[in-house]
Amino acid sequence: MSTSTSQGVRLEAVSKTYGSETVVRDISLTIPQGEFFTLLGPSGSGKTTTLSMIAGFTLPDGGRIHIDGKDATRAPPRDRGLGMVFQNYAIFPHLDVFGNVAFPLNVRKVPKPEVAKRVAGALEMVKLTSFEKRFARELSGGQQQRVALARAIVGHPPVVLMDEPLGALDKNLRYHMQVEIKEISRRLGMTVIYVTHDQEEALTMSDRIAIMNRGSIAQIGPPREVYERPGSAFVARFLGEANLIAAKREGGALRGAGGAWFEVASDRPQAAGGQVFVRPEKVSILPEGGAPSANQIAGTVRHTAFLGNVVRYEVTLPDGQIVLCDATNASGTVLRQPGEAVRLGWQRADALLLEA
Repeated sequence: MSTSTSQGVRLEAVSKTYGSETVVRDISLTIPQGEFFTLLGPSGSGKTTTLSMIAGFTLPDGGRIHIDGKDATRAPPRDRGLGMVFQNYAIFPHLDVFGNVAFPLNVRKVPKPEVAKRVAGALEMVKLTSFEKRFARELSGGQQQRVALARAIVGHPPVVLMDEPLGALDKNLRYHMQVEIKEISRRLGMTVIYVTHDQEEALTMSDRIAIMNRGSIAQIGPPREVYERPGSAFVARFLGEANLIAAKREGGALRGAGGAWFEVASDRPQAAGGQVFVRPEKVSILPEGGAPSANQIAGTVRHTAFLGNVVRYEVTLPDGQIVLCDATNASGTVLRQPGEAVRLGWQRADALLLEA
C-alpha cells in the first residue's frame, strides 16, 4: 500500500476572501511526498479554509493548487484522489464497519474481490480486524475514529487530509491515536496534511509545522526548530509557554529589571531593545551565593504548581513581570513557597531577542 510515486501538494499564492474579509492571504508552500505536515493556529487563522481549498470543498479566489503533480485548482473533490478524516468521523449509521470502509471503493466500482482484500488490509492496519459486522452504535469513539481512518486509506490515496480528527477523544486515547496515525502514515509513505489547534499534538506528530495567524503563515519548520527558535512573539506564545522579558539596549548591552543583563543566541544589534525569549523548562532556580552573571534575574515566588513530572513556579520580577520556571520533579526536590526570594538563570544558547 505504498504511495511512493506521489509528488505531494504545492500551493502557489492561494487566497480566499469572504466579503471584505481575507481569510487566507497569498499562501505558498510545498509539501513533499511522504511528509506529515500540520497547519496549526488559533480559531480564525485560516487553517481549515486552507485545508478545504486543498480538498476542493472551497474554491480559491486566487492562486493555484497542485496535487500529485497535477493542477487541481478547479477540480471537484471526487477527482482529487484524496483521503479525508474529519472530527465528526461521518460514520454511516446504516452501514456496518465493512460497509463504511468499503464505501469509497464501491463508489469507484472496484471489483468485489479487490474490495474485500483492501478492506481487510485497512482494518488490519487500524486493528479492527474482528469488527467488520459492527455498526456505529456498537463502537466507541476511538473505534469510530479508526473506521474513519481505514476508510480514508483504503483507496491508497497519495494524500490524506485530516481536520481535527482527534478533538473528541479523551487525552490518553488521543495520544494513543496520534502514535497510530503517525505510524500508519509512515508505513504507507503517504502525505498527510493535518489541521489542529492543539500545540502538543502538532509537536508530537509533525515532520513540519506551519503556524498560521490571520490568514498567513507566521512561521514554518520542523517542530523543534519552530519551538526553540520562534521568529516572533506570536509564535513563541502560541507554541507552548514562553517567557518574554522586556529589555533595553544600554551601552551595547541588553538590560532588564533590577540591574539584570542578558546575552542571547540570536540578537538584533540594530534594535533598541525588545523581548528576551526563553522557554520555562530552560529556566533554573540558582543556588544562593553565586556571583552575578548574564541571564540571571532576582524575583519572588508568586505561585507554585505541582504538575507531577514538573513543578511550575511563577516568579515576579522587580518591575512586575512574571517569569515561569519549570523545575523537574527530581528525587528530594524541595518546593519553593509563595513569597520566597529566588534567583533564576538560563543559558545564552536558550535565549533569543524578539521584537517587542
